[in-house]
Amino acid sequence: MAESKYVDETTLIGELVSQYPETTDVLLGIGMHCLGCPASLGESLRDACMVHGVDAEAVVKEVNSKIAENRG
Repeated sequence: MAESKYVDETTLIGELVSQYPETTDVLLGIGMHCLGCPASLGESLRDACMVHGVDAEAVVKEVNSKIAENRG
């Protein structure tokens, strides 16, 4: 079965949270607590991961899994 890919490293945090609110638990769990601040809304997932010292590829995979789990 092919892995579902809803978002990638270039997806903006604001877009991610708006379109896929179920992913906030994943982001909060890795320390991204300012999901609604103006700066984060225009920041890519890759950049946010870099700032928080986490592997963007792993986060993208986890976020996509969460979305697929909720939306199939």
